[in-house]
Amino acid sequence: MSLLSNLQIDGDRLWDSLMEMAKIGPGVAGGNNRQTLTDEDGEGRKLFQSWAEAAGMTMGVDTMGNMFFTREGADPEALPVYVGSHLDTQPTGGKYDGVLGVLGALELVRTLNDLNIRTKHPIVVVNWTNEEGTRFAPAMLASGVFAGVHEEAWAKDKVDAKGKRFGDELKRIGWEGDEPVGARKMKAFFELHIEQGPILEDEGIDIGVVTHGQGLYWLEVTLTGKESHTGSTPMPKRRNAGLGLARVTELVHEVAMDYQPSAVGAIGHIDVYPNSRNIIPGRAVFTIDIRSPSKKTLDEMRERIEDGIDLIAEALDIEASVDEVGHFDPVTFDPGCVKAVRDAAERLGYSHTNIVSGAGHDACWINRIAPTAMVMCPCVDGLSHNEAEEITKEWATAGANVLMHAVVETAGVVE
Repeated sequence: MSLLSNLQIDGDRLWDSLMEMAKIGPGVAGGNNRQTLTDEDGEGRKLFQSWAEAAGMTMGVDTMGNMFFTREGADPEALPVYVGSHLDTQPTGGKYDGVLGVLGALELVRTLNDLNIRTKHPIVVVNWTNEEGTRFAPAMLASGVFAGVHEEAWAKDKVDAKGKRFGDELKRIGWEGDEPVGARKMKAFFELHIEQGPILEDEGIDIGVVTHGQGLYWLEVTLTGKESHTGSTPMPKRRNAGLGLARVTELVHEVAMDYQPSAVGAIGHIDVYPNSRNIIPGRAVFTIDIRSPSKKTLDEMRERIEDGIDLIAEALDIEASVDEVGHFDPVTFDPGCVKAVRDAAERLGYSHTNIVSGAGHDACWINRIAPTAMVMCPCVDGLSHNEAEEITKEWATAGANVLMHAVVETAGVVE
């Protein structure tokens, strides 16, 4: 790598690609709404395909819609180095979450082409289907099938809020491939992502070297009481599911605070029925999200929350059920790949720090089947999953440069 110590991607070209992709599925407040398996997702995939094929790569698509673009290596028998992320967004998502990882991977291939640099191992740029999980839960669905965590039939039977089935929507937009999911073998996998937190920006650090990923539980809770008139039902006779929701919200916060600084928890999605201003809620359905890099902590939090829900339900004379709708254990990324990222940052003169990813990523599943690591760059105010999500061109360039050096070191340069 000494001959490539000054190797740099074209930051302007990467930024232009990010802005061009952002035109597809624009949000209402400057971000994006390019949810998985929508027409907009299909359009974004076609644009990415055109760029990747223009860079000389060949496409493969598996039966979960994962897209793979291969730059040939000098040794056709060598296992490929995979690099990428996802193009789908939240309903009110930003322009960089996931997309930076895919287009940063594309940009590193473009740069190698520009300089006529060959690698021993092939390099494969990947777009994983349905990382966000906002339309079809759980998150990281297709990479989970690829890694053998989920069954393909189970995943394709997932439905969205309108009852539309994942498998049907994948066919409808024309991106169900014929390649068996998980058949590909990897030498390693690297993913570039915005931090989605405030640490790097607050501390003025260029690069996050991701050593671990938090585990999580998503618990869907249903509280069932009795609908009744708010004006004529005596307070002692109420079976108020809305009050139960409020108390569980406080419970989740208290439990997470008891495990600081290594845990977080909150209630996100909420539906209250009948949601009328003069009717006491008879049912509340909501999702609890708890996370920690410690499996012991995570399991203790879940147990305490479920026990607390039972006590709340008993006190309010309501019924409660808890269903697990998402889970993965904490992740420790491959030391060798992590070192490649750290060495790349040092080689390029970027400030860097070890960091634990607070969010789930496709890399968390792929880490189960191949050596994996992540690169993170700062984002303004740590804001993500929001149309106001923002990064600078310099941050994107630094992250993509580190990504390229780590990938090229792992793939091996042919002199």
